[in-house]
Amino acid sequence: MISVEDWAEIRRLHRAEQMPVRAIARRLGIARNTVRRAIADDAPPKCQGAEGSIAVKPQISELLEQCPEMPATVIAERIAWDRGLTVLKDQVRDLRRAYARSLAPEAADHRTSPRSIAASVMRSSAGSTASRGTALSPRDTTSSPSATK
Repeated sequence: MISVEDWAEIRRLHRAEQMPVRAIARRLGIARNTVRRAIADDAPPKCQGAEGSIAVKPQISELLEQCPEMPATVIAERIAWDRGLTVLKDQVRDLRRAYARSLAPEAADHRTSPRSIAASVMRSSAGSTASRGTALSPRDTTSSPSATK
Protein backbone atom coordinates (compact mmCIF):
# COMPACT_ATOMS: atom_id res chain seq x y z
CA MET A 1 0.00 0.00 0.00
CA ILE A 2 1.36 3.40 -0.91
CA SER A 3 1.10 6.53 1.16
CA VAL A 4 -1.07 9.50 0.27
CA GLU A 5 2.09 11.47 -0.55
CA ASP A 6 3.25 8.80 -3.02
CA TRP A 7 -0.22 8.69 -4.56
CA ALA A 8 -0.18 12.46 -5.07
CA GLU A 9 3.36 12.39 -6.46
CA ILE A 10 2.47 9.64 -8.94
CA ARG A 11 -0.54 11.58 -10.18
CA ARG A 12 1.46 14.82 -10.43
CA LEU A 13 4.27 13.20 -12.38
CA HIS A 14 1.85 11.51 -14.74
CA ARG A 15 -0.51 14.44 -15.34
CA ALA A 16 1.65 17.54 -15.01
CA GLU A 17 4.97 16.25 -16.31
CA GLN A 18 3.53 13.64 -18.70
CA MET A 19 5.94 11.05 -17.34
CA PRO A 20 5.28 7.44 -18.43
CA VAL A 21 4.29 4.75 -15.94
CA ARG A 22 7.59 2.92 -16.28
CA ALA A 23 9.64 6.04 -15.53
CA ILE A 24 7.50 6.88 -12.48
CA ALA A 25 7.88 3.34 -11.16
CA ARG A 26 11.65 3.47 -11.63
CA ARG A 27 11.96 6.94 -10.07
CA LEU A 28 9.87 6.09 -6.97
CA GLY A 29 11.02 2.48 -6.67
CA ILE A 30 7.57 0.92 -6.79
CA ALA A 31 5.85 -1.57 -9.09
CA ARG A 32 4.37 -0.45 -12.38
CA ASN A 33 1.01 -1.98 -11.49
CA THR A 34 0.99 0.12 -8.31
CA VAL A 35 1.60 3.23 -10.41
CA ARG A 36 -1.21 2.25 -12.79
CA ARG A 37 -3.57 1.68 -9.87
CA ALA A 38 -2.69 5.07 -8.33
CA ILE A 39 -3.34 6.81 -11.65
CA ALA A 40 -6.68 5.05 -12.07
CA ASP A 41 -7.89 5.70 -8.50
CA ASP A 42 -9.83 8.91 -8.06
CA ALA A 43 -9.46 9.01 -4.26
CA PRO A 44 -6.29 8.78 -2.22
CA PRO A 45 -5.59 5.52 -0.38
CA LYS A 46 -7.22 5.17 3.01
CA CYS A 47 -5.27 4.41 6.11
CA GLN A 48 -6.14 0.90 7.23
CA GLY A 49 -5.06 1.12 10.82
CA ALA A 50 -5.80 -1.10 13.77
CA GLU A 51 -8.88 0.79 14.98
CA GLY A 52 -11.01 -2.33 14.80
CA SER A 53 -8.55 -4.43 16.77
CA ILE A 54 -8.51 -1.90 19.62
CA ALA A 55 -12.29 -2.16 19.95
CA VAL A 56 -12.20 -5.93 20.46
CA LYS A 57 -9.35 -6.09 22.98
CA PRO A 58 -11.75 -6.43 25.95
CA GLN A 59 -13.54 -9.31 24.22
CA ILE A 60 -10.26 -11.05 23.44
CA SER A 61 -9.04 -10.58 27.01
CA GLU A 62 -12.25 -12.05 28.38
CA LEU A 63 -11.94 -15.12 26.17
CA LEU A 64 -8.29 -15.59 27.11
CA GLU A 65 -9.17 -15.42 30.80
CA GLN A 66 -11.67 -18.23 30.27
CA CYS A 67 -9.27 -20.35 28.21
CA PRO A 68 -5.67 -19.06 27.83
CA GLU A 69 -4.81 -21.68 25.17
CA MET A 70 -7.72 -20.76 22.87
CA PRO A 71 -6.45 -20.48 19.27
CA ALA A 72 -6.77 -17.16 17.46
CA THR A 73 -8.99 -18.76 14.82
CA VAL A 74 -11.54 -19.75 17.47
CA ILE A 75 -11.36 -16.28 19.01
CA ALA A 76 -12.00 -14.82 15.53
CA GLU A 77 -15.17 -16.90 15.20
CA ARG A 78 -16.41 -16.02 18.68
CA ILE A 79 -15.99 -12.26 18.25
CA ALA A 80 -17.17 -12.31 14.61
CA TRP A 81 -13.85 -10.95 13.26
CA ASP A 82 -14.24 -9.96 9.61
CA ARG A 83 -10.78 -8.58 8.88
CA GLY A 84 -7.36 -10.10 8.29
CA LEU A 85 -6.40 -12.93 10.62
CA THR A 86 -2.79 -11.76 10.96
CA VAL A 87 -3.82 -8.57 12.75
CA LEU A 88 -5.95 -10.57 15.17
CA LYS A 89 -3.19 -13.13 15.76
CA ASP A 90 -0.77 -10.31 16.63
CA GLN A 91 -3.28 -8.88 19.12
CA VAL A 92 -3.93 -12.30 20.67
CA ARG A 93 -0.19 -12.96 20.98
CA ASP A 94 0.40 -9.64 22.74
CA LEU A 95 -2.54 -10.10 25.09
CA ARG A 96 -1.55 -13.70 25.82
CA ARG A 97 1.97 -12.56 26.78
CA ALA A 98 0.60 -9.84 29.02
CA TYR A 99 -1.81 -12.33 30.60
CA ALA A 100 1.01 -14.86 31.18
CA ARG A 101 3.19 -12.16 32.77
CA SER A 102 0.41 -11.18 35.13
CA LEU A 103 0.04 -14.80 36.27
CA ALA A 104 3.77 -15.51 36.54
CA PRO A 105 5.16 -15.88 40.06
CA GLU A 106 7.66 -13.40 41.36
CA ALA A 107 11.08 -13.62 39.75
CA ALA A 108 12.76 -16.81 40.86
CA ASP A 109 16.26 -16.89 42.21
CA HIS A 110 18.46 -16.85 39.12
CA ARG A 111 21.08 -19.03 40.83
CA THR A 112 18.74 -22.03 40.93
CA SER A 113 17.58 -21.99 37.33
CA PRO A 114 18.53 -25.03 35.22
CA ARG A 115 20.62 -22.86 32.92
CA SER A 116 22.68 -21.39 35.77
CA ILE A 117 23.18 -24.82 37.34
CA ALA A 118 24.42 -26.23 34.03
CA ALA A 119 26.75 -23.25 33.60
CA SER A 120 28.24 -23.68 37.05
CA VAL A 121 28.81 -27.41 36.43
CA MET A 122 30.54 -26.59 33.14
CA ARG A 123 32.75 -24.00 34.83
CA SER A 124 33.79 -26.39 37.59
CA SER A 125 34.58 -29.24 35.18
CA ALA A 126 36.47 -26.95 32.79
CA GLY A 127 39.02 -26.17 35.46
CA SER A 128 40.03 -29.79 36.10
CA THR A 129 42.67 -31.24 33.81
CA ALA A 130 41.38 -34.78 34.26
CA SER A 131 38.27 -33.97 32.24
CA ARG A 132 40.45 -33.02 29.26
CA GLY A 133 42.59 -36.17 29.34
CA THR A 134 45.85 -34.38 30.16
CA ALA A 135 46.35 -35.64 33.69
CA LEU A 136 49.87 -36.56 34.70
CA SER A 137 50.69 -40.06 35.82
CA PRO A 138 52.22 -40.46 39.30
CA ARG A 139 55.65 -41.07 37.72
CA ASP A 140 55.58 -37.83 35.73
CA THR A 141 54.70 -35.40 38.49
CA THR A 142 57.93 -33.53 38.04
CA SER A 143 57.75 -33.07 34.27
CA SER A 144 55.09 -31.72 31.94
CA PRO A 145 53.16 -33.97 29.51
CA SER A 146 54.93 -32.50 26.48
CA ALA A 147 58.37 -33.16 27.95
CA THR A 148 57.82 -36.92 28.29
CA LYS A 149 58.08 -37.61 24.57
